[in-house]
Amino acid sequence: MINASATLLAQMLEPHRIEFPNLGFGFSIDPTAFTVFGLDIQWYGIIITLGLILAIIYVFPRMKRFGIDSDRAVDAVIGGVLGGIVGARLYYVAMKWEDYNKGSLGETFKAVINTRNGGLAIYGGIIGAFIVGFIICKIRKVRILPMLDVTVLGLLIGQGVGRWGNFVNQEAFGTNTDLFVGMTGGTIQRTISNATQLGGSMYDSGIMWEKPVHPCFLYESLWCILGFVILALISKKRRYDGQILLMYMAWYGFERFFVEGLRTDSLMLGNIRVSQALSAIIFIVSVIIQIVMFFRIKRDPESFVLYASTEESRRLIEESRRKAMGIKGADAMMGAGDEIGDLSDDDDEIGILPDEDDDDDFFAEAEAKLAAAKNRAEDKAEDAIEAVKDKAEEAKDKAEKAVETVKDKVEDTAKAAEKKAEEAAKSVKEAAETAADKAEDAADAASDKYESLAKEHDERLSGGSGKGGHNKKKKHKKK
Repeated sequence: MINASATLLAQMLEPHRIEFPNLGFGFSIDPTAFTVFGLDIQWYGIIITLGLILAIIYVFPRMKRFGIDSDRAVDAVIGGVLGGIVGARLYYVAMKWEDYNKGSLGETFKAVINTRNGGLAIYGGIIGAFIVGFIICKIRKVRILPMLDVTVLGLLIGQGVGRWGNFVNQEAFGTNTDLFVGMTGGTIQRTISNATQLGGSMYDSGIMWEKPVHPCFLYESLWCILGFVILALISKKRRYDGQILLMYMAWYGFERFFVEGLRTDSLMLGNIRVSQALSAIIFIVSVIIQIVMFFRIKRDPESFVLYASTEESRRLIEESRRKAMGIKGADAMMGAGDEIGDLSDDDDEIGILPDEDDDDDFFAEAEAKLAAAKNRAEDKAEDAIEAVKDKAEEAKDKAEKAVETVKDKVEDTAKAAEKKAEEAAKSVKEAAETAADKAEDAADAASDKYESLAKEHDERLSGGSGKGGHNKKKKHKKK
């Protein structure tokens, strides 16, 4: 048995040897880069740190494009990095607890915090970074969605670079492959040989240590770098806050779902590959939300305003700029109505490196735009005053016309009333005259009848002579 094992080891590559058989080249690299005071510094940590530094170099100069004040955001970034490291480690340890439980608290703790040989899970890092970063953003009053939009671009850089730490450690590899990029190595061969033994994690998997395997680290590295280039270009024309975050979720979730299916070291929950299941959920959710947002913007594009275009964003950035210039106290504060123009930069199309003297150019440009905005505000104020005067004159004219109209209507009404009164008086007069005539006619009729009766009476008394009291009566009437 010992001879068989020795023969098997003799057939394997040296532990630090890495080869690409189909490409015909290979080399050796020690995972330990150097030693300082007896402490081994691993290439894995150096590469992860390099990815972090490149991400920070890219992200910070471009925060103003997303409406973020970098002075406020730096706390969230630092907290997010620390939260990401802790979250990535805790996530991995939780899924591999049997490998880290050493029986005693002290030994277990040492095993948990020892990350020099790997043992970080990207999804745990994302979750940890989001939780800590979210809390600090709330405290520092930094908008979450635009902050996430810019930080996921840095995350793609960090992932694209950091995956090469897996390459040096010869981990995160896949099943056997005949592709031209298939790789192998001494550590890979030993890992497969041990895991395919009875009771091993790759037992009955069919994988063979002698054959090349999928370089899953390479697939993910290239995919993340390509994603960074694409999303960096799209970020210049984004339609709403959170759009780049959603696109990152779909982009990375799509790739990770398939690559995770190739890997031999997946974190398992029963028979489920945790990262693969999580990738599918993230991809589906992000695509659905993007479709909903597409139709909402198409229906009402004016209702979606980027935070970078708001007065709050411009005010906070300008306050930070003035403080950086040494303006302190109340002089550093800006009113909500003070405009400093469009703060979007004119960096290169992808935005990999900032322009030379970017900050100085920004300050000079902001000062010029501030002066121009002030002049525009004064012009607008003068125009507004003239407009108010014109409106006042117009209102005065309308009021005078209304008074004249009312006056004319009153006069017309008075004349009509006077005319009606005259007509009524005339009608009353005519009625009175008519009544008087009727009364006179009635009196004449009564008088005539009286005379007729008196005449008949006199005739009876005088025997028809026609003399008597009636004549005297008639004479009295004529007086």
